[in-house]
This record gives sequence, structure tokens and C-alpha cells, in this order.
Amino acid sequence: MTPSAQNRLTPIFITLGIILLTAAYLLWIGREPICKCGYVSLWHGQVVSAENSQHLSDWYTPSHIIHGFLFYGALWLVARRLSFGWRLSIATLVECAWEIVENSDAVIERYRTVTISLDYYGDSVINTVFDVFAMILGFWLAAKLPVWVTVALILLFEGVTMWIIRDGLALNVLMLLWPQDWIGTWQAGR
Repeated sequence: MTPSAQNRLTPIFITLGIILLTAAYLLWIGREPICKCGYVSLWHGQVVSAENSQHLSDWYTPSHIIHGFLFYGALWLVARRLSFGWRLSIATLVECAWEIVENSDAVIERYRTVTISLDYYGDSVINTVFDVFAMILGFWLAAKLPVWVTVALILLFEGVTMWIIRDGLALNVLMLLWPQDWIGTWQAGR
């Protein structure tokens, strides 16, 4: 293998290693590998459900694509000299770190307390892996699409999820960091 090919492949292997180590850690701390229901669906569209965040994709998948858009933009600003592969490795590390924190008992309980996720008991490992793949898709799309299309997709994803499930990335972050009773009431449909 030529040094050039090795330089291009190294970040890919590191990215895959980060994902595998994250999955292994989540299994080690007791997260369910797949939905307790015993099967895996490509899509699970019911938010207020014990099966939310247990299958391959759900209404929160667009927020992970947005993570990829945002990570690409941030790394383009601060690390544009690094290759796409190394920036993707960094983005994957950040996404996986978030997935580990999100699946900690403290954050799970916070979700259950201040958001609409009353039945949430953590992501399945397969859901976590596919959330990371969704971030990778967003990162790749951000590299290929014009900035205005990426921004339009962020607004579309946020608008659609807020309209259909009364949640999205912005509301999720707001409710975790600074819960608002009126938002919680609106999210609950009251």
C-alpha cells in the first residue's frame, strides 16, 4: 500500500474504531443491543413510546444529520487544513462522546424529567450506531452541498420535526439545558 493510500485510509479505520469502541462501551454498561421488543425496524415513528430510539431510525435521526452539518461547518472553520477524513474522525469522536453522555443514567433521567421522553430509558446500541451514521451522512452532505442548501435542510428538518412531533434539535437542547414549562406543555399537546 502506498503512503498516500495509507494516509487516506487511516482516518477511515480510526472512525470505524471509534464507532466500534462506543458500541462496545455501551454494551459493557448495560445498554440494550436492540429494542427490548425483540426486533429491529428501519423506521419507528412513534415518539411517545418505549420503542423510540431503539430502532435504526426515528424522528430524531434528522437531528443527527444536523449534527453532521454543524460539525462540518465548525471543523471547516477551525481545522480546514486537516483532510476530510481526519475532520470526520474528529466529528465522529464528538458524536460518540455525546452518545455515551446521552446514555448515562444522569442524562437519561434528565430527559425523562424535563422533556416529552417519559418512556425513554436510553438508546439501543444499534440506534446509537445508526445515529452516528446519520451524523456521518450529514457531514458528507455538508462537504458536497452548497452552504445555502445545508442551511435550508437544517431549517426544513427542524421545522418538520417541530411541526410533526413538537420536538427537534433546538428544542431538545433548550429543554435539557434550560427547561421551559410552556414548551413542555406545548410538547405534551396540552
